[in-house]
Amino acid sequence: MEWTRPDSPDYDEKRKLFNAMIDRRPAVIAQCASPADVAEALAYARNHRLDVAVRAGGHSVAGMSTNEGGLVVDVRPMKSIRVDRERRSVTVGSGVTWGEFDRATQEHGLATTGGRASTTGVAGFTLGGGSGWLERSYGFACDNLLSVDLVTAAGEQVTASAQENPELFWALHGGGGNFGVATSFTFQLRDLGPTVQAGIMLFPGAAATEVSRGFRDAALAAPDAVGTALIYLTAPPEPFVPEHMVGKMAVGVAYVYAGDAEEGAAHVQPFRDMGPVVDLVEPMGYADFQCMLDDPPGKYNYWSADYHDELPDDALDLFVDSAQRLPGEHSQQLIARWGGAVGGPGAASTPLQNRSAAWVSHPFGLADTPEGGQDAKAWVKRFRADIAPHTTGGVWLNFIGHEGQERIVAAYGEENYRRLSRVKREFDPENIFRGNQNILPAER
Repeated sequence: MEWTRPDSPDYDEKRKLFNAMIDRRPAVIAQCASPADVAEALAYARNHRLDVAVRAGGHSVAGMSTNEGGLVVDVRPMKSIRVDRERRSVTVGSGVTWGEFDRATQEHGLATTGGRASTTGVAGFTLGGGSGWLERSYGFACDNLLSVDLVTAAGEQVTASAQENPELFWALHGGGGNFGVATSFTFQLRDLGPTVQAGIMLFPGAAATEVSRGFRDAALAAPDAVGTALIYLTAPPEPFVPEHMVGKMAVGVAYVYAGDAEEGAAHVQPFRDMGPVVDLVEPMGYADFQCMLDDPPGKYNYWSADYHDELPDDALDLFVDSAQRLPGEHSQQLIARWGGAVGGPGAASTPLQNRSAAWVSHPFGLADTPEGGQDAKAWVKRFRADIAPHTTGGVWLNFIGHEGQERIVAAYGEENYRRLSRVKREFDPENIFRGNQNILPAER
């Protein structure tokens, strides 16, 4: 156990988060290397009446992995990765990032649904559900869980699985960090890679309307093995981007095929037929593809999200209009295709609501300054207001900041929220773990 306080020389570095908009000063950071360390840290918080936050990847846009004047349980030292090739499973410590996870499992040609950015932590991503490129084939990350080890608010070490604490296990499929501090996860893996057909295509902003509609139609017709998203962005100054496009609005298509690379080449053709100016889709390492869209740390971030059953032309026009006003060169607007295993048989066994949605949109504003961050926030809010008539009311909580209790309930639905509240009452009746998308304990 390593304790870091405001007078420690590395305090500012250890408290720093991915989102520069969050600048909080916890009283103490407890870097935990074992479940026993976590239990000790929680006991310290109880004895000193400190609020508790839990940090793994630190990628929460709302800054839920830190607090002001409280204790941060920092599980980043828990970096163990054990792959069982015979059983096609992996057990990882809660400090592992998806980049580390993918590199380890790809040594064996195995994978599961992971983050769209390699710097995202496995823990928060999975506990929030885990939406990634392979979800149409394999479901969310949480759908592939075999077990979770965690330390409860009382300091008890428990395991949740289909056989042991099954109600808690159900709650951990999207209920977030409300029930304890996860210390390890065991996942079922699938045969994939290490080479897959994947990459990014880029189109000029002037073609945004045509490309948006063509993407929608191609994505709807694609088999479940195709993971794809439409991305509105500012063309970066990369060697592969034509000079006349740099710094201007562009439209990207991200593509990965969860299967044989040659089959993936055939299924990418409808997207290729739209005539990209840049075409980087080719056989590549799956773990390399997972790093292609890593977002830069240290920016001022504001994100949100919505679900959509359909994207008619007038809805897509709103996306294009919003993209023409991107606040800063790093901001993006993303439309990911759901369907397949997302709304398949596994959907009913998790608390996550609206898994039948066909699309999820994810505007994320990034800026270099605090003032720019406020502009990004205003841009996101304006888009959400404009697109509201075309949304289902559901939301993916990992994609948003603090947007109120109504949005939390909307993510689960009334019935599932009440069930989650009963699990919360059993494992955290005093709501110690409230620095999150908080589920309130049910009344007795």
